[in-house]
Amino acid sequence: MLRIAVMVSGGGTNLQAIIDGIENGTITNTEIAVVISNNRNAYALERAAKAGVSAKCVSPKDYENRDDFNKALLAAVDEADVGLIVLAGFLVVIPEEMIRRYRNRIINIHPSLIPSFCGTGYYGLKVHEKALERGVKVTGATCHFVDEGTDTGPIILQKAVYVEPDDTPKTLQLRVMEQAEWVIMPKVINLIANNKVSVVDGKVIIESE
Repeated sequence: MLRIAVMVSGGGTNLQAIIDGIENGTITNTEIAVVISNNRNAYALERAAKAGVSAKCVSPKDYENRDDFNKALLAAVDEADVGLIVLAGFLVVIPEEMIRRYRNRIINIHPSLIPSFCGTGYYGLKVHEKALERGVKVTGATCHFVDEGTDTGPIILQKAVYVEPDDTPKTLQLRVMEQAEWVIMPKVINLIANNKVSVVDGKVIIESE
């Protein structure tokens, strides 16, 4: 059984997709050990409570400096005894010590087809705003392993989404979540839980079904 920590900052829609996936059998051999948020007002914490999942807030505001916060965040993950960390809209820079300790065991969902519209400053609605400004016709989402860079880790799965002529950043964001993010993140977790994913020479290999 793969124990996962889901780390969130806001509404937790991707967390809900994971909860639903475990409940309906789309995600197998997996349990959520803990949900961690840096924001005590995040609705994601309520989603966790409703699902009967352990949840806690580790906020930078409660610590004198970033180093103390990083240590507390890492301790919270270590205490949960997890095999995979899932960044599901977690708007905090992950401590390098965590990346080293959980190498190729941290995944993130990004709302574009990396390497397009990614890196520092590209998150949330900003990604979709930039995509619409450039007039792209196809966007999507990417699930990737996390390394020391920003959106630079090995890509696991991607899914494309068409841009409609009358899209706004918000309508595009919703379609990308519904058609891509909520689809590929549960699928990636299921693949990892069933030992179908490996990283060779910095690239992801997925074992065929």
